[in-house]
Amino acid sequence: MAEPSQIVFTYREVVEALIKKHGLHEGIWGLSVRFGMQAINTGENEDSLKPTAIVPLLELGLVKFEKETNLSVDAAKVNPTPSRTLAHRRSMSNTAN
Repeated sequence: MAEPSQIVFTYREVVEALIKKHGLHEGIWGLSVRFGMQAINTGENEDSLKPTAIVPLLELGLVKFEKETNLSVDAAKVNPTPSRTLAHRRSMSNTAN
């Protein structure tokens, strides 16, 4: 099997990974993106210059959201605290018996 040359993530997958990386266990968190903008004149020669925008991606981050969307996830669902996970497992095993 060939090794992949590109791996693509959804917004929610990026948010989930960042939530876990920063140890967040509660709240709805969403993707935050900050762009910069600069302008230059470009063209094949001095007679064909055109104003051109350069829009670099400056930073990615997390920001609190009011509700879950395609850009946000609930930290309690994707990264529950260890005590909640253990309590949930215990309650599930008790109901199975």
